[in-house]
Amino acid sequence: MVCVLGPDLRTCRDALEMAVRAPSVHNTQPWRWRIRPDGIELRADTRRQLTATDPLARAMVVSCGAALHHLEVAFAVLGWGVRITRCPDPADPDLLASLTFSPRAVSETDVQLAAAVMLRQSDRRRFPAGLLPAGSVRAISSAASRHGAAARVIPDRLLPQLADPMREAAVRHATDADYLAELAEWSGCRGATEGVPARNTPPARSDAELPVRAFVDSELREHTSMPDAAQWLVVCTTHDDRISQLRAGEATSAMLLKATHLGLATSLQSEPLGMLDLRDQIRGSFLHQCAFPHIMIRVGAMPTTATPLHSTPRRPVDEVIELP
Repeated sequence: MVCVLGPDLRTCRDALEMAVRAPSVHNTQPWRWRIRPDGIELRADTRRQLTATDPLARAMVVSCGAALHHLEVAFAVLGWGVRITRCPDPADPDLLASLTFSPRAVSETDVQLAAAVMLRQSDRRRFPAGLLPAGSVRAISSAASRHGAAARVIPDRLLPQLADPMREAAVRHATDADYLAELAEWSGCRGATEGVPARNTPPARSDAELPVRAFVDSELREHTSMPDAAQWLVVCTTHDDRISQLRAGEATSAMLLKATHLGLATSLQSEPLGMLDLRDQIRGSFLHQCAFPHIMIRVGAMPTTATPLHSTPRRPVDEVIELP
């Protein structure tokens, strides 16, 4: 009888170094990982919940789901398949997933996705028109279905309907002292290992047809002054429990990595989804009350002449690992 051991500690650390590159709301990185002899546990770090921005912690769980998928990609390229049990203990809601492992062959797709993990960045600038290849958005949206979620592509003719709740969210937040204090704490960052760096956010666009979240002390110059030509997608699930939020995060990660592999730029938007009435408005307008929206993705193409983005910082992996 052959006994197959799981990945050693060095392999787990290498995989987690890739996993923590996942996007998270305001780059809060709200996760903790416990390495056990029989696997790894993912826990939500509730101390990092943005209580004004994300009062119901949905975006926190979606962020953890993105990191979970990043970890699965990382282990795959290191030769390990992952079995995920989501929300294994109803009495412990912050325990989001437990993972066990088995050896597997590395495929070309594994290598491509792992490369995308290292290359992906959030690009919040306007995307120029006419550069998005035909069929690319369909390929990106199809990646969601393999993770228990779906992606609704918003046609250009319906973007004004999406602009309404986004504009209303911005108006409310502009006079919300708690939100503004939280935003100031987690954006405009310089030299920090967390938060949204000032050098990676463009100034607020007061004339934008589709307003996106404005960050403080923005330093990134726009590549074009023309209207934004981003394609918008809404990631959704048929249920609205914590497992669904986690799966939405996994699907979001898969879509972002697919877009990166295709050479496209992306960023995430969730501002109106933190407000129940505006989330319901988006659900009714675009999902016909048949699914629940969790996050929105902007997809576009940047020409090679665009100024490269700086890397978004991450906390050292030792800060998010617990050993038995």
